[in-house]
Amino acid sequence: MNKVIKFSLAAAVALGMGGMASAETTWRMATKMPVDSPEGKVFQRFAELTEEYTDGELKIDVYPNEQLGKEDAVLEQLQAGIVNIYAEGYSYMRKWAPEVSWMTPAFVFDDYDHWVRFMETDLVKSWFDKAAAESGVGPLGNPTAILRGPFRVMVSNKPVETLEDVQGLKMRMHPEKLAIAIWSHLGAEVITLPWTEVYQSIQKDIVQAVNSPIALVESMRFNEVAPYISRHNEYWQSVGFMMNLDAYDALDEDTREGLLRAYEEAGTYSQEIMGDVAESSIKSMVDAGATYQEIDTGPFIEKMQSFYEGLAADGELPEGYLEAVEATRSK
Repeated sequence: MNKVIKFSLAAAVALGMGGMASAETTWRMATKMPVDSPEGKVFQRFAELTEEYTDGELKIDVYPNEQLGKEDAVLEQLQAGIVNIYAEGYSYMRKWAPEVSWMTPAFVFDDYDHWVRFMETDLVKSWFDKAAAESGVGPLGNPTAILRGPFRVMVSNKPVETLEDVQGLKMRMHPEKLAIAIWSHLGAEVITLPWTEVYQSIQKDIVQAVNSPIALVESMRFNEVAPYISRHNEYWQSVGFMMNLDAYDALDEDTREGLLRAYEEAGTYSQEIMGDVAESSIKSMVDAGATYQEIDTGPFIEKMQSFYEGLAADGELPEGYLEAVEATRSK
């Protein structure tokens, strides 16, 4: 605790907190993304709308590019109330509620709407409640509102159109036990490699495919060495606006309403800008010679059911998880 207090005081001084009046009306928002990135533009829109809809009672100062530190440092500042919002994936909340890791598993949900319905269940809310009780940190508004990705694809140097094409496919994977197990179960030959080595490794046929958000394919130039782009919606992601709950509770009702309105409209904007970016990037890559297609993921989801049932039988899934997935499935 002393370590956290000392860290908090030092960070406060470094940020130049100033008088109490300023601290009461200005929130600090930490992000990893550059200002000119699609997500960076969403964050700036959120800040502008917050000031507008709260009549200047609440202002958001956005600190991009990890200016306030890496994940662990920012999470400490978030708990201490020095940072008020951290805009990143909810997976970072697993330090307080390990169940959060199961919000975005591969090939569990039929489509985006299925995932959204699951994220609105009492089960997921209980995970957030657990994290809040442990840390004093919780989500602002609907946790699926700010889109990330906006969807996932497989980029390969050979056509991948069906589950059969995955069999024996040399696939790059990050060194995470669950991800490796999932793609091994689907039949791929998984090879772990750093993200920055993917281009050269595909070029040399060390690996043949990689999964990626569509928004990153062109910027990483993967399409130059892996011109087959298959949308498989491996899993869905959102950007969590993780906030200090004490700071939120300290706002008056009108200010909270304005903040939530700004968040909701930023969510709508994120859907628009992410969709436009994806469409433009796909067109650019196809014009340059790539092939883009949307594949039937039904066989992938069916294949994975036995995998997840096995995890449930071994007690490795949160209690009630598969039941919640099934209950939110469209009939």
